[in-house]
Amino acid sequence: MKKKNSVFIATSLDGFIADKNGGIDWLDTIPEINTVDSGYAEFTSKIDAMVMGRATFETVCGFDMDWPYQKPVFVASTKLDRIPEAYAGKAFLLKGTLVEMLEEIYRQGYSQLYIDGGRLIQSFLKEDLIDEMVITIIPVLLGSGAPLFGEVSEMLRFECKKSVRYVDAIVQNHFVRKRDV
Repeated sequence: MKKKNSVFIATSLDGFIADKNGGIDWLDTIPEINTVDSGYAEFTSKIDAMVMGRATFETVCGFDMDWPYQKPVFVASTKLDRIPEAYAGKAFLLKGTLVEMLEEIYRQGYSQLYIDGGRLIQSFLKEDLIDEMVITIIPVLLGSGAPLFGEVSEMLRFECKKSVRYVDAIVQNHFVRKRDV
């Protein structure tokens, strides 16, 4: 089973995924982006499960909408004791190291994973466990907030496979991890 960990996320021009209050309203500064296909459906068609950080899970649970995911969502958390009843059967709690969590997911037959959540993505990068990243850049400066990237143990090289411009304002870059063989 070929394993792949992928990221699909938006950042501000200065690299933040949420503002200083944890808000993401700035994502709607160019509402026209919601009228075009920016590749999310194609991206999610190639994954078989999602691994999400607790804070991102709680943010999604707070949206005034139905559960937006069709595939299993594994929630990585050291703080949650259980998944809220409303999401039972849709989301599953994971605990342990990243490697232990991945082994559990693989044991269940999932191998094409969508990694979501700032701190979780940073942890995966620190352990060199991300194979590709699709990063959509919204042209706003937030000045502070939750950064997409954090400290890594060593330099990680990626190759830009594709860049696309949407609605004459937003740039999306697709990076693939370049590993020395």
